[in-house]
Amino acid sequence: MEAPRVRTVRCGDAKITLVPDGRFRLDGGAMFGIVPRVVWEKRAPPDASHRITLGLNAMLVETGELRVLIDPGLGRRYDATFGERFGVEQPPSVLDSLRSVGVEPETIDFVVDTHLHWDHAGANTSVAGDGLATPAFRQATYVVQRREWKAATHPHERNQASYRPDDFLPVETAGQLRLVDGDAVVAPGVSVLAVGGHSDGMQLLRVDSGGATFVFLADLVPTRHHAEYPWVMGYDLYPVETLTQKKRLLPMAADEDWLVGFAHDPDVPFARIRLEGDRRRPVVEPV
Repeated sequence: MEAPRVRTVRCGDAKITLVPDGRFRLDGGAMFGIVPRVVWEKRAPPDASHRITLGLNAMLVETGELRVLIDPGLGRRYDATFGERFGVEQPPSVLDSLRSVGVEPETIDFVVDTHLHWDHAGANTSVAGDGLATPAFRQATYVVQRREWKAATHPHERNQASYRPDDFLPVETAGQLRLVDGDAVVAPGVSVLAVGGHSDGMQLLRVDSGGATFVFLADLVPTRHHAEYPWVMGYDLYPVETLTQKKRLLPMAADEDWLVGFAHDPDVPFARIRLEGDRRRPVVEPV
């Protein structure tokens, strides 16, 4: 499989660029929850270890002079055992992808972490010469829901494997953390939508520009297959909340013609949602 490629789409006057952090693999059964394997394996064939290939789809929003990075990805702070367990495929890293389009990490204004799991927030930080993790985007403000920060810094048995303190505590130490409560404006035309479901404080990112809307769906709809309402991950802490939010937001995406971004689809990072039939079943149209 060829390495994931950088790709840019327009949203009104804003530019959205896929800046991938590579790929990885997770258990297919966990990714598709109650959906039987005989159904999901036709869409996402597993390997011999029952894992499916997923993207690490970091995205860069450029609007005016503003640069916002969404979910930087896994990063490079893992050992060989971790890499083998999760089938990590790098390069590219998110930094490789950004530099390929002429963007240096020091020019990022905001990093929006939809949540703080290691596959989304691991690239928040990098290791300095002294071996300590420091913010990888030194001039950026990192935007996190307060509920998510509390969950990440006070984990329990159900979620503690998803959080690695070095992914986010150095951001607070450096004074670059901004905590928000619920829906909030990050900058003109850029906002976050609190949805929960997958984690205590997961949020989506929304961009409004020139009459057009882009929404990064994070792990609410991690791949195009998860647009189906019953396709909810086994990893979700609150699966019924995930379902409720999907039934609220996907019809809006269709009715208002949003451009949407998928955090983990290895083949389709951008799409539009259409509703099909009397039951208004969500259908994905790749862009």
